[in-house]
Amino acid sequence: MQIDSSDLALERVYRWEKERPTSIYMTQPMGGGVVRDFTWADTLDESRRMAAHLKSLGFPPGSKIAILSKNCAHFIMSDLAIWMAGYVSVAMYPTLSEETIRYILDHSESKLLFVGKLDTWDQQKGAVPAALPCIAYPLAPKTDYRGWDDVVKKTEPIAGSPVRDADDTAVLVYTSGSTGTAKGVEHTFRSMAAAPKVIAKIFGLGTEDRYISYLPLAHVFERAAVEMMTLVTGARVFFAESLDTFVQDVQRARPTLFHSVPRLWLKFQLGVFSKMPEKKLRLLLKIPIVGGAVKKKVLTGLGLDQARYAVTGSAPVPPELIEWYRGLGLELLEGYAMSEDFVYSHLSLPGKAKPGYVGHVLEGAEAKISEEGEVLVKSPGNMKGYYKEPEMTAACYTADGFFKTGDRGEYDSEGRLRITGRVKELFKSSKGKYIAPAPIENLLNASSHVEMSCVTGSGLPQPFALVQLAEAIRADLKKGAADKAAIDAALAALLSQVNANVEEWEKLACLVVPNDEWLIENGFLTPTMKLKRSVIDDRYGPHFPRWAESKVKVVWHA
Repeated sequence: MQIDSSDLALERVYRWEKERPTSIYMTQPMGGGVVRDFTWADTLDESRRMAAHLKSLGFPPGSKIAILSKNCAHFIMSDLAIWMAGYVSVAMYPTLSEETIRYILDHSESKLLFVGKLDTWDQQKGAVPAALPCIAYPLAPKTDYRGWDDVVKKTEPIAGSPVRDADDTAVLVYTSGSTGTAKGVEHTFRSMAAAPKVIAKIFGLGTEDRYISYLPLAHVFERAAVEMMTLVTGARVFFAESLDTFVQDVQRARPTLFHSVPRLWLKFQLGVFSKMPEKKLRLLLKIPIVGGAVKKKVLTGLGLDQARYAVTGSAPVPPELIEWYRGLGLELLEGYAMSEDFVYSHLSLPGKAKPGYVGHVLEGAEAKISEEGEVLVKSPGNMKGYYKEPEMTAACYTADGFFKTGDRGEYDSEGRLRITGRVKELFKSSKGKYIAPAPIENLLNASSHVEMSCVTGSGLPQPFALVQLAEAIRADLKKGAADKAAIDAALAALLSQVNANVEEWEKLACLVVPNDEWLIENGFLTPTMKLKRSVIDDRYGPHFPRWAESKVKVVWHA
């Protein structure tokens, strides 16, 4: 995949500014029912003015400028301003703890911080050094910082249309830290442009497409799928206001391409089941004329009736869930990539997807399986390296330049990749057998009773699984309105079903239902909703031996 200067972020936005100045680029809910549109001309005007302000502060070229905010129009305008001014964007997840924010600000040596939409600012603001200049977005919590609108109003735009070299560092993306201290993944303008260019070609995306942005822009998945994709194609992006308004936000956007993570695709499905029982829906979908009307009603209710394509990534997804969405007429395409290759790796192609497989190698990328079964990828999106970590960077590549993904996999005869587990997540039972948790978790997660699961049991006779029950079931349990005996029976049946489909040494001793909710806020999940296995081990480890030798199928842990 050849990337030339016309593919780079700044060059693309200048093109849209010239060709489509009055077309709406971003739609931002401002609260209280107010929605604000930003044309391409509006976007570039505010970005140029903020760029001029940043330049006036006299930071050295290549300085890091941090962003702490939920997704919003000003986040993207900040990126543009930072790049125009000759600096590097360092975005942080809006749910990070004070300790992690302090670490990132210090490690990146950020010279200024943009503070935006946040729910937990009171618990985070202590991480910001008193001497660090800060600018507050219009939707930021109340602070003493100078406001974005005030800066823009009083600053003349930066002169001309400044561009950057393709191999300049554009962003530091700090990984979500599911395996330890967050690492700063360094990407250039070139590596960021690669995936959007090839994916836009595959899907035929252009200026008439619509996206909704709600997954964290601090993560490469959203950065590539929304920010870079809309900059490359000139498409329109809508922002979500909150979880409470999410359905209305999606219905406002009517996205033509919609992407999400497995946990949210599962939540959407469970939300449908809460309104129409699963068995009844299945029967209705089989009736020729009625089935078509039901499919349209369900997709319209989800706001996805205009979606030409739907993509899932970031974590394994049960094949049964993909089949369910296909049954509604929505081809859910699974992708596979990493922060380190800026989502340029594998993607299920329309009409060629196979549930359980994450797709074909994208044009311009290479992949192979090592002797140990690890997936290795060489991609145009490969990172410049881990910031300040040359030894760690060198260690994650093979001698011939392939990135070591840490995932185990295999290809079918059509060249589609199936992920069979994590190299480091494999654990050995006391019987000396290796167990890959991910495939077993996929079997569990296919149940409408289960939202997430974690198979564990290193060094024990048999593995077992902790399960987070579906949200509606948890809510009924809290209210005392759930039939616990029926839930017990359903989970016991699920355990038997899973054990009938795995090897003898993989059979689960029991299912454990913990009292804790697994949330981003309490540290069980990363900001991209991946389960932190180390937290599971720390929280429940003392009980593992007892559970592995359990004589009951379902254990309720208070």
